[in-house]
This record gives sequence, structure tokens and C-alpha cells, in this order.
Amino acid sequence: MSPQNHEQVVTQAVMNRYVNVEKTKRDVLTALQHYRGLGPKLDKFVFNDGSDQELLNLDGTIPVRYKGATYNIPICIWLLDNHPLSSPMVYVKPTPDMLIKASRHVDQNGKVYLPYLHEWNPNSSDLPGLIQIMIMTFSEMPPVYSKPKTAQPPGATPYPLPYPTNSPGYMPMPGGGPNMPYSPAQTGANTVYPPYPTQPGGYPPSTTPYPVYPPASTAGYPPSQPPTSYPPPYSAGGITYPPYPSTTSSIPTGATETSGVTGTSTTASTGTITEEHIRASLISAVSDRVRAKLRDSYGGSQAEVSVLRQQQADLNQGKIKLEGLISKLEQEQTELDKNIRVLRDKEGEIKNVLSRLSSATEPLNVDEAVTTTAPLYKQLLNAYAEDQATQDAIYYLGEALRRDVIDLDCFLKHVRSLSRKQYQLRATMIKCRAKGNMAG
Repeated sequence: MSPQNHEQVVTQAVMNRYVNVEKTKRDVLTALQHYRGLGPKLDKFVFNDGSDQELLNLDGTIPVRYKGATYNIPICIWLLDNHPLSSPMVYVKPTPDMLIKASRHVDQNGKVYLPYLHEWNPNSSDLPGLIQIMIMTFSEMPPVYSKPKTAQPPGATPYPLPYPTNSPGYMPMPGGGPNMPYSPAQTGANTVYPPYPTQPGGYPPSTTPYPVYPPASTAGYPPSQPPTSYPPPYSAGGITYPPYPSTTSSIPTGATETSGVTGTSTTASTGTITEEHIRASLISAVSDRVRAKLRDSYGGSQAEVSVLRQQQADLNQGKIKLEGLISKLEQEQTELDKNIRVLRDKEGEIKNVLSRLSSATEPLNVDEAVTTTAPLYKQLLNAYAEDQATQDAIYYLGEALRRDVIDLDCFLKHVRSLSRKQYQLRATMIKCRAKGNMAG
């Protein structure tokens, strides 16, 4: 399927079904761009309680490097309708010629459990990172291995079904029993898996050494059959898909279950363990332990980085607020310093005036205390002073008449004279204001 078709399928799937349409679409298209073996599909997902819902899933294979060769592990990633707020659900989907190898990361039903899924963060976690963690994990412990080939009578089914026959094509959910499928295990047009031979020797031998699956911590797997040749890698759509890892001669039995040493033709024939075998076993054990510590360290470091990023964002916001407060305080400090300088200047002027007044021996002349800068202003000032004095004289004449200090004729005579003088003074003030262009 071309990238244009991928985008069309994803857009139709997430529209009106997912809460965060743009984030989901961008996350899915980024994963499809990096991992061409996956394809988008819209299928029904059946939950443990029996309810179903149409969800978008990425179905196909991811390349896993194991023992020097690259293998394609079939998986299916289901996205809930509130993606990326909730972590995806990941399942391993083995082909009819494969069996699931249960481990601490994959259960018997194929569901994948990873610290990355448990610590899923909507802001920092995404599908490409999840797939990368899966590739690292599966490179240490592949989740599937090929079925041992056994002789079958004529007419028998060449591929025994690894799942119950009452619900063919479905993968059971954990804890749901064999009759609780989660999705049809159908292969779409965009998903092609490597063919497996129906009989030993039915295909030309491969030149690629197929890795053996590392032994688990618990025994109980049946002994494998002699090595069976598998076809060489094939190409589909421009992408080369090598065959899947085989367990034909690599699963030890009995007391050799925990040795971790891969059987070879020499060991099978002689039954002895050489120094090279011990060295390979030690290297494999040390490599597994180093990878496990590296994975744990990577998960812890990623959690610490997420916390540090959140703290960095909080500190940056606090820094912006503090810078704003500091800038405001600096402006207020500048304004305060300016006002202090002005007040100090005024205080100095007042002290000078007080010292000059205290040192003066002659009494203060009120008429000389107020001076003008021009003769026009002086004339205006004198006319205003005389006008106010005339107004006071008229007031006191009225008070004297009311108290019978003077008679009416005397009152009228003096008032007439003062009024004439007051009229002349006010006319003079009007002319002075007009001459000096002052408001009236």
C-alpha cells in the first residue's frame, strides 16, 4: 500500500471515532513511514466483557535483528479511541507455522507487556518509540519460534492449529479463555508473511544461518526435530523479508535446558562440550544480562528525562514571571530615585530661604516681598490690590451704617466715590489682561 493510501485509510479510520484526530493521525503516519512492514486497518476489537468497538490497528511485521540475521516478527498494535491519552494494546500474531514463546514480556495469548507501555506518557511517548523498544526487547528474546516439523500420515493437516478450533482465526485475550477473541487474525493484502514448507526438504536450503531461540528459565518444551531447511528471504513490494527464527535444533531438553549453549552438529554427534561452547555460553549470558540492565537503565533514564523536562518547563515559566517582576521593580526604583532627588532639591531651597529669613535684621516689607517681572504685571497687581481694598472699604461702610455709626448721607457719599474708583480699577485690569494676552 502506498503512503497516499495509508494516509487515506488512517484519515477515514480516525475521523469521527477518535478524540485526538490530528495527534493520532500524525503518530500513526510517522510509525508507518519508519516501518514499511506495517499497514493500517480498521477492525472490530472485542474486549473481555464481550463489548466490541471499531478501532484502528497497525498490522504487519517489524524487523528484529537476532544472532546476526534480520527476522520479521508479526505484530498488531491496537489504538484506543482516546489515543494518545491511553497506551496502545500490542499483540504478537504468529502464523500457522509459528508458536508463541511465553516470557515476561509476552504471555501465552501473545499480548505484549513492556515498561514503556506501563509508563506511557501522552506528551513524550509515541508509536515509533514503542516499536523501537519492541525491536530491542525481541532481539534479546524473540516472541515466536517455528513449529517442529513431524512426520504426518497422508491426508493429515500439514499445519496444526495453535489455537482452539471452535474460534478459528481469532487470538484469545488474556484471562478471557479460548472463546474470547480479540480480533480476527486475517492477513490483508498489505501483509505478506514468509511461506513455510509443508514437508522437510520441500524448498531449497537457505544459506542464512537461522538463530535458535534462547532457552527459557522453565523446562517443559518438547525436544526439537533435526534441522529443517527453509527457503531464502523473499521480496515483496520492494522490501526483503527474511524468514523467522527457527527452533529446530536449538531448544535443549532435560538437564541441558539451562545451559544456554546452542547445539551444533559436532555436539550432536560427539556429545561433548568444548571450550568454544563454554565461551559462547558465557558471552550469551553476559550479553543477555547487559541488555537487560541496559533496557532497565534506558527506561529509568527516560522517566527521569520526562520528569526533568517537566521541571525545566516549570522553571522556565517561573523565570519569565521573575524577570517581569524584576523589570517592574526596576522601573519603580527609577521613579522613586527621581522623586527623592526632586524632594531633596526642594528641601535644600526651603532651608536656604529659612536661613536667609532668620539672618535678616530688617523687618520684612510685605510690599517688596512680591515682585513682578514686567511693569505691565506690576500695574495689574496694584490695580487688583486696590480693587480688593475698595471692596473691603465698601463692606465696612455698610457695617457702620447698620450699626448707626454713620448716617445714610455719609454712607452714600463715600460709597459713590469708592464705586467710581473701583470701576476705574477693574477697567484697568481688563486692559492689562488684554495687553498681556492673559485669560480674562
